[in-house]
Amino acid sequence: MAESLLSLGLDVGTTSTQMVLSRLSVENRASPFAVPSLEIVDREVIYRSAVHFTPLLQDRLVDGEALKELLRQEYRAAGIRPEQVDTGALIITGETSRKENAGTAARALAEFAGEFVVTTAGPDLESILAAKGAGAVELSEKTGKPVLHMDIGGGTSNLALIRQGVVERTGCLNVGGRLIKLDKMGMLTYVSPELAGISPLRPGNRPGEGELEALAEQLTQALEMAAGLREVTPLLERLITREGTAWEPPAEEVALSFSGGVADCIESAHSPTEFGDLGVYLGRAIRRSRLCRGDYHLGRETIRATVIGAGCHSTQLSGSTVFTKNVRLPLKDLPVARITYAEQEGSLPQAIRARTAPFEGDAILALPGYASPSYGQVKQLAEQIAGAVKGPVYLCLEQDMAKALGQAIAARLEPERPVLCLDRVAPGADSYLDVGAPLGPALPVVVKTLIVGNS
Repeated sequence: MAESLLSLGLDVGTTSTQMVLSRLSVENRASPFAVPSLEIVDREVIYRSAVHFTPLLQDRLVDGEALKELLRQEYRAAGIRPEQVDTGALIITGETSRKENAGTAARALAEFAGEFVVTTAGPDLESILAAKGAGAVELSEKTGKPVLHMDIGGGTSNLALIRQGVVERTGCLNVGGRLIKLDKMGMLTYVSPELAGISPLRPGNRPGEGELEALAEQLTQALEMAAGLREVTPLLERLITREGTAWEPPAEEVALSFSGGVADCIESAHSPTEFGDLGVYLGRAIRRSRLCRGDYHLGRETIRATVIGAGCHSTQLSGSTVFTKNVRLPLKDLPVARITYAEQEGSLPQAIRARTAPFEGDAILALPGYASPSYGQVKQLAEQIAGAVKGPVYLCLEQDMAKALGQAIAARLEPERPVLCLDRVAPGADSYLDVGAPLGPALPVVVKTLIVGNS
């Protein structure tokens, strides 16, 4: 019998703020004689908000109170109360994630976003959500072709290289439509600091003939370099965001996929002054470039790709053989201390202490585990973990052995110590986990990367 979760996606971006509500259908795919195996089998968007301009007090300050009022209005319009939301993601993205009070704004909004949400997101998570929301992951899975997805927003372009339906790596460039803002008279009101040394344009000036087109061409050339379609110059390195990872252009031919607000300007006949920024110029430059001469696709969602990804694709379910004792759910923002297979087989207590040392509070240990563990292997792991972890014991395992290991650990600890052990969860490096209240025998899990820049 199918159950459902109500999932919220809220994206506070450089240019726009959007909300979606989705219904996630969950079914037990195991036979009646097997351990339950719950999977999310369908995702339906049931409400899409209007696309709002992100409210700013100044160019560097997100207006938290205005965002709260915006969200109140959208909840009323959707006919949904915050306490009805089960899961989802509230993310602050692009240049907005660098604003001085981005973390404060995220905490202020959290009260309206239900019990189980992501509060902020870095470029790695944003790239993955956009690729999923735009349909690029599905495109790669169906065609078997490698796909490079570019989500080109107001302040940044998030890149995701996808093979066989799996995001292999991500990147982020300071390329977007709102790096330049103009008033109705054509005067520059804002020039992003990221353009220093790239463009001579300054606030208060009126761009000369062809200057905006020339800047759009430069930014497009950087996208071509990122796609492996142009020889790499220092321009690419200069535009890679500080928060993102280094980017190596794909060595082979890839299909290109686009989303974000600028993607709407690639094939549409907007006036260059319609949005008061660089977006239309950038879209036109992309359409003329090498990016659109081969196999390219506009996402099935463009400006809404990230928020659809947040609302529909951020949640996964743990396996069904979980163990929990004395744990108050939900848990939020647990940093992942990832243990390799070599460390699991070597000096595990030493590895646990080294991996958890950088975190001030509790962390969740991520271990490979064993596919078919013997009693001796379960016992040895339990003894080593119980001896090395001083506070609550939070574990996630790639293999199905969480219940046996959790019971063995709990038997070796004081009765009041919290123990949580999840299976079939394999977070990457520098990840964080949210763990929600039980859904049948499984637990909803969001794997995420949380980065709020300091500049």
